[in-house]
Amino acid sequence: MSGNGGGYVFDCRATHNPGRYEEYKTLTGLDEPVIRFLEDDGEILTFLEHVYFLADTHLARYIERGFEDLMFCFGCTGGQHRSVYCAEHLAEHLNEKFGIEVMLCHRERGITRVLPKH
Repeated sequence: MSGNGGGYVFDCRATHNPGRYEEYKTLTGLDEPVIRFLEDDGEILTFLEHVYFLADTHLARYIERGFEDLMFCFGCTGGQHRSVYCAEHLAEHLNEKFGIEVMLCHRERGITRVLPKH
């Protein structure tokens, strides 16, 4: 969901930053080595568990009330690793759990895609 219906901004900077390591500097949160780095460390998974709980609760209530627009945003130091990873995973989670269309935009990467309603 997107648009001007309100939403959340989550700050990923408290989690371990792969961008501090030379081998990950040119990669993004879409690349397997970065995904492995983040998941092996585990901090990002704990962070996302809390985000999922809040997002699920809020989105269920939005749907119940007939609202159609809700935005979830993630930020980190460069908008390349952690925020991209988190946005991807939350979008996939919400799409699978609620069957809703999710518009995903990685602003710093210039990537936009839609996960279709099902």
